[in-house]
Amino acid sequence: MTFILWMAVLGAVLLTLALTSSYLRWMPVTTSAVCLLLGVGIGPLGVDLLHLDIKNSARWMEHLTEVAVLFSLFVSGLKLRLPLKHRTWRIAFGMAGPVMLLTILGICLALHYLFALSWGVSLLVGAILAPTDPVLAGLVQVNNAQDYDALRFGLSGEAGLNDGTAFPFVIFALLFMQHGGFDGDWLGGWVLKNLLWAVPAGLLIGYWMGRGIGRVTLWMRITNSDSTLSPNDYLTLALIALAYVVAEAVGGYGFLSVFAAGLGLRQAEFRSTGNSQTPSEHLALPVVGHLEVEPERALQGDVSELKDTQIAAGVMMGDMLSFGSLVERSMEVFLVTVLGIVLASHWDWRALPVAALLFCVIRPLGVLAMPWGRLIDLRQRGLMGWFGIRGIGSIYYLFYALNHGLIGTSSAVAVNLTLSVIALSIVVHGLSTQPMLVWYERRAKANAQS
Repeated sequence: MTFILWMAVLGAVLLTLALTSSYLRWMPVTTSAVCLLLGVGIGPLGVDLLHLDIKNSARWMEHLTEVAVLFSLFVSGLKLRLPLKHRTWRIAFGMAGPVMLLTILGICLALHYLFALSWGVSLLVGAILAPTDPVLAGLVQVNNAQDYDALRFGLSGEAGLNDGTAFPFVIFALLFMQHGGFDGDWLGGWVLKNLLWAVPAGLLIGYWMGRGIGRVTLWMRITNSDSTLSPNDYLTLALIALAYVVAEAVGGYGFLSVFAAGLGLRQAEFRSTGNSQTPSEHLALPVVGHLEVEPERALQGDVSELKDTQIAAGVMMGDMLSFGSLVERSMEVFLVTVLGIVLASHWDWRALPVAALLFCVIRPLGVLAMPWGRLIDLRQRGLMGWFGIRGIGSIYYLFYALNHGLIGTSSAVAVNLTLSVIALSIVVHGLSTQPMLVWYERRAKANAQS
């Protein structure tokens, strides 16, 4: 299993997706589902080209999935343009808080009472599977920064927040297992360090870094008249890395920091352009290769009526969204293909009832229980309850647990259940998402016209 072979497989998968994209676009199936099937086909269940040992690859898989989630969180933050005080944010906060806690509790109880798993393992698997995935849930999230649909906005905010808010409960489960219960004084330290400090620290550090760096960057580019000449991919990498590192250095959650950095940068764009209702990237559209073109020819159409801040912000945001999305999609293809390869060795039939309870009972009931009033209607609640896609974020937490004390039979149970439920989510949600979204959009247009 050489590096060359892995590169060949990745290239073949990407070529397959590129050549079949025109057909897949009209089919009720997502790219992730296709990649999973391709992974199964080239793994032990298929032509048996590739194998992957989970234990031996745990360290690099943790970091690889971590990078994928970081890019996805940053892009998700960039797309959410509503101010944090807007009432639509209540949906995201409710999904990433109470609904996620109910999900952890529901999965934990199901695993313990249905399959007699220990409380520690049940709690850990519940915490790993509770967060929805920002990488694989692109179809159900906001299309762009102009998309204020309550369903999409709530799901986007949820995926951005709960990949960080789930972290303390993964750590809680690991501590619970290591100490054999609540013996010792670890609980108080967990509350102070992992809950009361790490969550707000990550959010505040990331938000103000994103907002501050965004304002400074726009000011420098306007002052130096190089709005179309500066490489924004460097800025993307720098902000993701620094927001993550600074938050982790002070004990905050890097995932929350990177998501908040995207939010802060978007708010810098929003405020620097006079609170324009139209995002800057929809007004100032750079030509292909604008870094090598004279500034006066670097933008499409007539931009004479745009402010300098709108031009600078439009080029910056457009480039960052494009670059971040490219990295996100590439990582998605590789990681889901890897999931398909290892699925043969780690399939667990118990995932079937667990997934059924999670997708059809636990999450939908949690959504229905939220006191959102008229923020969303019953139809939107039903779809929000269904669109709880599990994916790369849960894989990251699994490998984090494997590298931080999860051993023995507990690790085997957690690995098998987690990977199997994620695979089921990719298949079930991958086949149902597009038809349900088409129905939802059709109903929304009909209601708007009536």
